[in-house]
Amino acid sequence: MTAPRAYLDHNASAPLLPEARAAMLAALDAGGNASSVHGEGRAARRLVEAARRQVAALVGATPAHVVFTSGATEAASTLLTPDWRMGRAPLRMARLYVCAADHPCLLSGGRFAPADISVFGIDGDGIADLAALEAMLAAHARQAGLPLVAVHAANNETGVIQPVAEIARVVKAAGGVLVVDAVQAAGRIPIDISSGWGDFLILSSHKIGGPQGAGAIVGVSDLMMPAPLVRGGGQEKGHRAGTENVAAVVGFGAAADVARARLPEMAAVAALRDMAEATLRELAPGATIYGEGAPRLANTSFFAIPGVKAETAQIAFDLAGVALSAGSACSSGRVGPSHVLKAMGHDGGDGALRVSLGHSTTAEEIAMFRSALAKLVGRRTETNRAA
Repeated sequence: MTAPRAYLDHNASAPLLPEARAAMLAALDAGGNASSVHGEGRAARRLVEAARRQVAALVGATPAHVVFTSGATEAASTLLTPDWRMGRAPLRMARLYVCAADHPCLLSGGRFAPADISVFGIDGDGIADLAALEAMLAAHARQAGLPLVAVHAANNETGVIQPVAEIARVVKAAGGVLVVDAVQAAGRIPIDISSGWGDFLILSSHKIGGPQGAGAIVGVSDLMMPAPLVRGGGQEKGHRAGTENVAAVVGFGAAADVARARLPEMAAVAALRDMAEATLRELAPGATIYGEGAPRLANTSFFAIPGVKAETAQIAFDLAGVALSAGSACSSGRVGPSHVLKAMGHDGGDGALRVSLGHSTTAEEIAMFRSALAKLVGRRTETNRAA
């Protein structure tokens, strides 16, 4: 009999929802190429367009302004480019401004040259330094082109929520364009792109219980668009070539439907997160919870225990049947402190652990976390005594 496990790593990838699985299986059985004009092709097209409506509804967008991609990284690489069009006229973005705590897919700068990228910082709680951004944009050379700003809505490590509406006002006042990485925020906090959420959003299917390998660019409109990253056929209105992955897109749409319906239930997830943090304070009083002084996602806790190396602790938790992470999944295998913690003014020390929950998380899983933490802290205490 398989031993029970607690999956507390939803920010890396949420478990596939039954609704998404069922929708994908139906789409696989239906077959057809969504670009074909025969009956089977038209049926596949209807599935893709239904999913487009579902994804749009999650973030208050118009379905025609949703472009499906293979994931968030492709979406970021598409949007972060100097070359845009306004209708049929070329439009240039002269410089990219990114937040120091952004996901690597934004920090890498996409198709911008490294010399054309500026980084603005965050404070000790993980909130973007708006004054620094405003100063940078005030000094921007408009004659060379527009400023493009990219920022995450919610941090994938700390869960800290950025003041997106305030950032959007600063960017708009400077005549810039704002790209918001909403990968961790979607399905966890309300999002309405028509109400001060910038010009473009980046979404990822597998963070909300859909399949891996699907994402989306969502715009306020489609009048202004980046030059395509993937060129070829005319799929996605020419914004992203390649035969649509109908099953993945359909699963994404089904997950978006569930995420939108379950938004009011995030308070229950927050209660479990708070239970885990209360356990942490009880068993490891010296622990630091990063970003706890700022608004955070209800499902995320990023913490460090003095004298405990994050990588070692992660292995100990895994052996105890608890899956959590030491930082973000995209940094797996990388040696060095979290760039998010460094941006917050922490040296990173022995690293930090991230617990991230979802609607499927149970009190029993939090109890398993408590048991594993007690053993970890107990071993540390015994080692310190022996020393």
